[in-house]
Amino acid sequence: MHSTMDPERVEEPVGSVEQDLETYRRELTGYCYRMLGSGSEAEDAVQETMIKAWNGRDSFGGRSSTRTWLYRVAHNVCIDMLRSPQRRARPMELGPSTPTSEAVLGAPLPEGVFVQPIADGKVIDLTADPADVALARESIRLAFIAALQHLPPLQRSVLILCEVLAWKASEAAALLEQTVAAVNSALQRARKTLAARRGPSLMSTMDSRHSVLLEQYVEAFETYDIDRLVSLLRDDAVLSMPPFNLWLSGPEDCAAWFLGKGIVCKDSRLLPVMVNGTAGFGAYHFVEPGLWEPFAVQVIETREGKIVGHHNFLYPELFPAFGLPEKVDER
Repeated sequence: MHSTMDPERVEEPVGSVEQDLETYRRELTGYCYRMLGSGSEAEDAVQETMIKAWNGRDSFGGRSSTRTWLYRVAHNVCIDMLRSPQRRARPMELGPSTPTSEAVLGAPLPEGVFVQPIADGKVIDLTADPADVALARESIRLAFIAALQHLPPLQRSVLILCEVLAWKASEAAALLEQTVAAVNSALQRARKTLAARRGPSLMSTMDSRHSVLLEQYVEAFETYDIDRLVSLLRDDAVLSMPPFNLWLSGPEDCAAWFLGKGIVCKDSRLLPVMVNGTAGFGAYHFVEPGLWEPFAVQVIETREGKIVGHHNFLYPELFPAFGLPEKVDER
């Protein structure tokens, strides 16, 4: 999963901190997001990194590149934020699926329970070489981010630095104040853990079948043609709805949900977003003729020509982070 962001190749001469801080914001957000599993927490961590870097600029003295220095500060900020024993997860990791006939949403769980989505553009240079963008997208899939949360902080950081960002073991060791042997050992253990948790690959967003499938999905969802909608689902498709830990499995239960308790989705409008390395939508609920209001950020995962994941993050407050309007008003 290596990107082309080898620090030895891309490091630039140390310039003024003022000029460099914003230059590295996006890639630092990517590092912090993979460490923390939350877009909002990642942005908070990067903001704290920038403040600490600015306040410490006089003591920096150019002993390493600005980029390496900022990563060290960001890593330490993330470690401080990870002191809570809570590990973010997806609903599918909190318990078994529920048949729709028995489904009850119950009380919403705290935001910190769940892995949260992030807009691709916040963490990936979407103007880079398409092959590099495709690799970077693999490293922010929801399943990958959730799998990372099972790693102890050191293993998590080592894997992100060496496996995703293509740092050398010696560079990661210097950053983390570890020996090269310790870094290599942590990387080996992290790879073993992730191999058992990552799951099958998703379709590339560059695949023409992916685009056609999404067009069919939007038409089916907005017209609320549930027969057509579930025909687009794989037999192992899952439907999840954070902040609730309820999740459903299979087209039959998904259809029953959409026609039952999920009927509130009828007459929705969808606006496209690029989220967690795949396609998604801002789902707006119908309020009155010509007016729709934010309801959920959908992450639509596809595999082998069908939808395998229909994840609905019921956090309307996320919409601004995805560049989505506060409402759809056609009155």
